Amino acid sequence: MSIEIKNVSKLYGKQTALNDVSFSIAGGEVVGFLGPNGAGKSTMMKIITSFIPPTEGQATVCGFDVSTDPIEVRKKVGYLPEHNPLYLDMYVKEFLHFVAGVHKIPNPAQKIEEMIEKVGLGREQHKLLGALSKGYRQRVGLAQAMIHDPEVLILDEPTSGLDPNQLVEIRELIRTIGKEKTVMLSTHIMQEVEAICSRVIIVNQGNIVADGPTSEIRNLASTNQQLVEVEFDGPVEAAELLAIEGIEDAKHIGNNTWRLRSVSEIDPRKTISAWAVEQDRLVLTLKREEQRLEDVFHTLTK
Repeated sequence: MSIEIKNVSKLYGKQTALNDVSFSIAGGEVVGFLGPNGAGKSTMMKIITSFIPPTEGQATVCGFDVSTDPIEVRKKVGYLPEHNPLYLDMYVKEFLHFVAGVHKIPNPAQKIEEMIEKVGLGREQHKLLGALSKGYRQRVGLAQAMIHDPEVLILDEPTSGLDPNQLVEIRELIRTIGKEKTVMLSTHIMQEVEAICSRVIIVNQGNIVADGPTSEIRNLASTNQQLVEVEFDGPVEAAELLAIEGIEDAKHIGNNTWRLRSVSEIDPRKTISAWAVEQDRLVLTLKREEQRLEDVFHTLTK
């Protein structure tokens, strides 16, 4: 296993950040590590990268213990923290040369050129880091995390600050990297997890509340819960929709369009259509939505 966590707990004084957590990640997996703020995600990532020790339990990376072999662990791991620390007075290439020197990489110039091309820094490579946009600083952070060709990549909010085009490019890059390396990433963007990750681990209040393939995790929400998106030809009040049998929640999502949640086993589209006929309203579109990872996340962590 690339990452193996056995009964890990972390205490900060009397506060428990992680409580007897266990999981393992094999090579070639891209795993989303999810949870609300304060759930213990960053603490776990810092333990895996040997930044902080666990209070109890054991964590190993590629067979090396994070507490007894921290140098070997750091050789195997590339880490992009949530708050990307950069020397803003350095130039892009200068900074990557510095990082390459820390890792004692032979022929660093060739490796730096490879990283610049891989993360799309070509046009910005001669700039000061302080002059880069947040999105390009994230690219520099990805480059420094991968420059020593680690077996494991730990990415904390890797697409923070990227524009839509950059998002597509970086997601594709992470997906490609995941074919060769183990990738563990934390993000609050559920669509990103569904686009990139083959597996999801959800942590809440220091405990793992779900762990499995992304497709299976979606099914953890109530099997009776159904989501429907409906567009009417005119304004409708939430109170009217909540009066429809089986409708538990009505969320206005734009113009005359609503997302309705039903907990009935009966297809709510029939009931909604019948109500519209009775109220002399015209339904322009009516479709049932698949369960979203975001809905499962809310169910497990609220």
